[in-house]
Amino acid sequence: MGQRVIWQKLKSFGSFLLILLLLPYVVTVFIHGADMKAGGRESGCFVKIKAVDGEGKEQICEVPWEDYFLGVLGREIPEECEPEFLKAQAVLIRTKIYQTLDSGEEKVLTECYLSPEELKKKLSSSDYKVTYEDLETAMRETENQVLYYQDTYAWVPFHQSGNGMTRSAQEVLGTDQYPYLVLKECPLDKEAENEMQITTYEYREVQSKCQAFLVAVEESEAETTYGFSDFEIISYDSAGYVSEMRIGETTCTGDQFRDALSLASSAFSLKDADGRLRITTMGKGHGLGMSQWTANEMAKEGKSYEEILQYFFEGTSLTDGGEIFTKIE
Repeated sequence: MGQRVIWQKLKSFGSFLLILLLLPYVVTVFIHGADMKAGGRESGCFVKIKAVDGEGKEQICEVPWEDYFLGVLGREIPEECEPEFLKAQAVLIRTKIYQTLDSGEEKVLTECYLSPEELKKKLSSSDYKVTYEDLETAMRETENQVLYYQDTYAWVPFHQSGNGMTRSAQEVLGTDQYPYLVLKECPLDKEAENEMQITTYEYREVQSKCQAFLVAVEESEAETTYGFSDFEIISYDSAGYVSEMRIGETTCTGDQFRDALSLASSAFSLKDADGRLRITTMGKGHGLGMSQWTANEMAKEGKSYEEILQYFFEGTSLTDGGEIFTKIE
């Protein structure tokens, strides 16, 4: 009888030890779900992001690192991508994220991203040739890699396509802080989809959209509608983007004009069209850094992602930025 009691006590003690050993796993499964790998949870790391709730209020929440990274990468890519282009884009995305995480104590990310459900819906559309597995491969095969310039993160802007030439940061920003962002020929951009776009506006509409930066005029002139003679391109930069223009008595940059009218590019020309302003743009985006169209074409020609990055960010170095968990501690 005594042996039976001892045996039952041993079994109870063994069960207790087993529960202690399994408790961390049980808690993890309870909080994050049984399949940690599914939905981008392979590393178990979570990052803080700034999001907007259903009422339009900003809030801080946590999402799995892989979900966030793939959601940012998937949001930024065109419909059809070569593997080496995807790797180059993955390095640029990681560089921007790591720079944010290393730049302050708050460590809250603000890059827009697609949730796993949104991303899979996008990739499953008939237009898309990229798969979720393609994104995972690009993330995995560039693991921890970022671009550095002189022992610090490089600034790595990119755009959909240009007018045949990328822009010089020194010309655009008036600083020599980014000597690796220089003029680079991208003739393949001229073959990009919707490379040329033509939009036509009523002069009053243009005047209204630019009102925020127009020079104040006398009250008696405030209601006067501009005509074509009130719009003049003063100068272009070396890449062919408008650097300075005049609207009435105001001198502004081509980028200000592009932003105000939501133009595809600040590489534009102006023409009067039956009493309306016709604007013809070339390219999509600001024109700085990597042209996604040319980068993808380079990948089709057999260029590696390292070669693509070195072409657009000449003088930078591909560096091991460390594991993500070291950035969020």
